[in-house]
This record gives sequence, C-alpha cells and structure tokens, in this order.
Amino acid sequence: MTERFSEDDVIIAVTRLTRRQLLRFVECELVRPERSESGDIYRRVDIARLELLCELSQDLDLDETALGIVILLIDQLHAARQDLATMARAIDTLPTDLQARIIAATKQP
Repeated sequence: MTERFSEDDVIIAVTRLTRRQLLRFVECELVRPERSESGDIYRRVDIARLELLCELSQDLDLDETALGIVILLIDQLHAARQDLATMARAIDTLPTDLQARIIAATKQP
C-alpha cells in the first residue's frame, strides 16, 4: 500500500474534494504537502486531514478562517496527547515507589 500520493490520487481518494478546494487548502496552509520536481506529494495523514477539512467546510459550513482555527486546535490536541504519551512512557521506566508518588501528586488539587 502506497504512502505517497499525487494530486490526482488525492482527488480520487477524497471524493468530496475538488481540485480547486485542494489548491485553496494548500494555499491557506491547512495542508502542507511535500514539494517535489514532479509536483506536490501527499501522505496518508494529509488525506485524512483533507477528508476532515471537507467535512468541516461542507457539512458545518466553516469558512477558511474558522477551518484554520479548528485545525490549529486539533493539531495542538494531538501534540499534547503525544507529549502525554511520552511522559507516561518515561514514568513507566522509573522505580515503582517514584511512580506511586507521581500518581499521587497528580491527584492532588
């Protein structure tokens, strides 16, 4: 299964997406494909993001400003979740008594 998609592949994969919308989403930097000599290259995550953008813009009638805000918040949420997972893995490597102290400290008001 391919992990790199051309502009044409993306238009086929994201059925609600028009070429004009795709170019506008890229222009507004809501999606940031890799640049290559043969054109823009999209990843699977870009396709998922474009599907979400189509849903938000078409079903909820969000304009580009609102889309930018929503996407920024989603990106921040994903980053926070990754940071939390990294911290949890680090805590798992600590001695059990220290883990218990950290857990107890997180439960304090």
